[in-house]
Amino acid sequence: MEENLIIDISESNKGKEQIIINKKYKFNFSYKRKDNSKVYKCTEYKKINKCKSFIILNDKKEILKYNSSHNHPENEYDVSLSIMKHKIKDGIEKSSIPFGIKIKPLYNKISKEMGLICPEYNSIKSQISRNLNKKLPSNVTTFAEIPSESEYYKTKRGENFMIFKNSNLIIFQSPFQAKLFREYNDDIFVDGTFFIAPKFSYQVFITRTYAKELDSFYTTSFAILKNKEHETYKMLFEKLKKNANTCNNNIRIEPKNLHCDFERAISKAAKTIFPNTNIKYCIWHYKKSLEIKKNKLCYNEVKNNNNIFIYYKAISNLPFINPEYIFDIYVIIKIKSIKNNYCQFLKFLEYFYKTYLIDYDMKIWNYYNNIEHITNNASESLNNYLNNLFPTKPSFYELIDKLNELENLSYYDYQRKIRGIWKIKKRAINKANEISVLIERFKSIETKLIDAKFKQLIEIDNVERIEILINYSINFKTDADELDFDIPIFLNHLLTIHLIKIYKISNINDANIYEQYHDLTACKINNIEMANLSIIYDKQFYINKNMVISLCIVM
Repeated sequence: MEENLIIDISESNKGKEQIIINKKYKFNFSYKRKDNSKVYKCTEYKKINKCKSFIILNDKKEILKYNSSHNHPENEYDVSLSIMKHKIKDGIEKSSIPFGIKIKPLYNKISKEMGLICPEYNSIKSQISRNLNKKLPSNVTTFAEIPSESEYYKTKRGENFMIFKNSNLIIFQSPFQAKLFREYNDDIFVDGTFFIAPKFSYQVFITRTYAKELDSFYTTSFAILKNKEHETYKMLFEKLKKNANTCNNNIRIEPKNLHCDFERAISKAAKTIFPNTNIKYCIWHYKKSLEIKKNKLCYNEVKNNNNIFIYYKAISNLPFINPEYIFDIYVIIKIKSIKNNYCQFLKFLEYFYKTYLIDYDMKIWNYYNNIEHITNNASESLNNYLNNLFPTKPSFYELIDKLNELENLSYYDYQRKIRGIWKIKKRAINKANEISVLIERFKSIETKLIDAKFKQLIEIDNVERIEILINYSINFKTDADELDFDIPIFLNHLLTIHLIKIYKISNINDANIYEQYHDLTACKINNIEMANLSIIYDKQFYINKNMVISLCIVM
């Protein structure tokens, strides 16, 4: 018998044990003898060569006898193919949850161990996929098939991940995520994504929170929903509240602000479960809905008429205006539109009035007194990230495995930041910061106009009163022309509305006030430098000094 024989264990395509000798010859299991030793015959035994070589091993895989009378050449490549398949399959079998297995890195590792004689990855890729699919759990096709217990319902740290399941939704929230929901509830962000929802469901609904001292957003729950009905959302919020309270010795938890898009079922359900929570609708969705309606009703009018364009921008930026003045702004714009016969734009104004002044509470979409989080991007950005992870709709277990992985990454991110291991990056100045600075400046001007000049204004005639307000306007300088977003500079608008407010307070007849203000501003505007003007800067459109005249009326 040959010395220094190297034995590798593999298996045949039918799953039977296979012995490989010196990485050159393969032997399939043939039969078991009375002494429990096993006989393996060369794989060429039943082929044209009818090789009679065999090997006998005891139960410890020690060689008892080896007949090496092979009548065919060595086949190192074919042998290496079998070894590679077996080792990768063995790696898959040893993993309790195979979704996280990275096949290509595993192949690269094994190929280095095997040396020069190694099969190409593409030659075994399909076989590996078949082995992996056999290991995966059977796919869930309906909500009724979702199990109440599963190894997938545990976090990477061995904690419970699934907290509730019924016929319409299943909720996943780890103890860590419940802690975040409990401790950081000034601003909760909610949104659903449809692209990664398993085929049997409607959407994956995600809640997130903002940890201010860490300047970081964290996910506080995942849920798979069968629909988008009010009762389903209500049950979701109720269970999240109950879970947070249970982990907090039944001390009631209620978010201060809940940010979402303009979906009534979500906001209504949230207010039912969290009655003291402020609902804040996303500015981006507000602007997007107006843009869609504008394009449908009055695209050409807005595009071809500067005055209408200015009116449209005024409406689209009302979320940043003092809510006390919004209805007055709408009325002024409508009066001007009727006077100039802007027929198509009037249809747009009617839509805005019915939708945002009647159907929705103005406080829900207005951010004049709270400018920190004006969009729901905290949720939208995560949704986009998840959508990019799955080129096609994932299976139920594939999705849960990925959500579990994200929870684990989030856990360690938080722990490293809270313990000071990771430095907290300084938050860059964003649009919301710049808008906030502007609004605070305008509030200061408002105080001056209303308080400091109130007595003087009610004692003088209309023309002089307007002159005073214009002087405030042209002497007020800002750096607004350096901003690169489509939020209007509100100073002239506020001055105009302050004028309206003062007239109402003093009960003075102001029938011709708008025309007088417009004319006087037009006279003044040619005598001052552009640097002193409140100018709107837009990515697509720069409103020059001639347009500021109109802004004084409506913005």
